[in-house]
Amino acid sequence: MSLITNYEPVVITDTTNLSEAEWLEYRRKGIGGSDAAAVLGLSPFCTARDLYYDKIGVKPAIKDEQNYIAKQVGKLLEPLVAEIFSMKTGLKIYREPKLYSHPLYPFMLANIDYIIVMPDGSLAILECKTTNFNNQDKWYNGAVPINYELQGRHYMPVRNLNTVFFACLYGNNEKEFVYRRIDRDMDYERDIIEQERYFWEEHVQKKTEPPYTENGNLVLESIRRKYGNTDASAPVVNLDGNMAEAIEKYFALRDQKLDFDHKSKDIENEMKRIYAPILDMMGTSSKAVCQSGSSEYSVSYNPSYRESINKDALEILKVFNPEIYSQYVSTTEIRRFTAKKKELAA
Repeated sequence: MSLITNYEPVVITDTTNLSEAEWLEYRRKGIGGSDAAAVLGLSPFCTARDLYYDKIGVKPAIKDEQNYIAKQVGKLLEPLVAEIFSMKTGLKIYREPKLYSHPLYPFMLANIDYIIVMPDGSLAILECKTTNFNNQDKWYNGAVPINYELQGRHYMPVRNLNTVFFACLYGNNEKEFVYRRIDRDMDYERDIIEQERYFWEEHVQKKTEPPYTENGNLVLESIRRKYGNTDASAPVVNLDGNMAEAIEKYFALRDQKLDFDHKSKDIENEMKRIYAPILDMMGTSSKAVCQSGSSEYSVSYNPSYRESINKDALEILKVFNPEIYSQYVSTTEIRRFTAKKKELAA
């Protein structure tokens, strides 16, 4: 695939006064920047199949509330993040409330947070992010989280600009703030466009589900959202015979895991036997030091505490004060996969 770089993006619509429903409908007309990671199987939040269902208008049985608060905080703080970026860099920024598409690949859409005016008069893209303090390590040493990087690398060809800045606020002051720059990589861009094209043409347009290739937990959550909670009255499902191979692989991996678990427990027990004499010398103290030659070792054995509710008290509350019980106790479905094998009579 050869890339043409002398082009102007297509303006699909002004987004200023779009309703939420209208905006979602436009998003289903193509692949946006925040979809790119899911297409490539690298999103921490959804699978390619989740994205496929969204694009063809299939609603999940369970609405995805994942990161709802984080998303709302991100929207509210976006202007502040942009303001801090402009203040720290001295660069002029402005909003561009338009939805664009690529003139050669119309399925590629872009709705950009801000445009930056660079010192030489050229334009760049600014994407504003927020996260919590515990996620700041994802931005260490100039890093950009892969799902954000792919978002930026999707936007650059659509808008035909060569630079994206990411600004991220991870605390409540300007010192808890980072910004990163990535520049256009035409080889990487070519690969992203090809994978997005394949997803759009071979899956979305042909109504063919993409395979599950992502992290196991993400896949299981995707299936749970698709079908909803368990129906205990549902009939037994007769699986295709070729599923026996998958079950046999499951048995092999389960046995392998059990072997690793046993070895891990043996190692853990040996570690405890080794540090037991140290704890015996420490008594009730939670800290200790040890010097040997030119080395000094420090040891800690700190306590941790947690509060819990007595199960018997909960049962009494459930029986005699069900209204109060229902206000403070929620039920979450957890499903555990098991498989058994028996040999059939010849």
